[in-house]
Amino acid sequence: MTTPSAQEALVAAAYQALRDVWDPELGLDIVSMGLIYDVRADETGVVIDMTLTTPGCPVSQQLPMEAEETLRRALPEVLIQLNVVWDPPWSPERMSDDVLGALKFR
Repeated sequence: MTTPSAQEALVAAAYQALRDVWDPELGLDIVSMGLIYDVRADETGVVIDMTLTTPGCPVSQQLPMEAEETLRRALPEVLIQLNVVWDPPWSPERMSDDVLGALKFR
């Protein structure tokens, strides 16, 4: 059984690993873009809910696969479940303040 602090460490490690996954169109990591909706850990592993900018996104297959592969390399002993979700729809407001500023959205 994993403790709450171990679960928090897994969540932090998953977020850190996901920062190494970049959207090839915008050249930004998927965490800063706000594509990661949730990361949670429990006794069975880590579950990630992510989205894409649009359902017809040109990297709709590549980006989730890359995210999952990155997580499996970073957390080799942990069961990873990655879900692509569409609700709520992604919008630029989900981007980090740093990204919004750099793109001059703020």
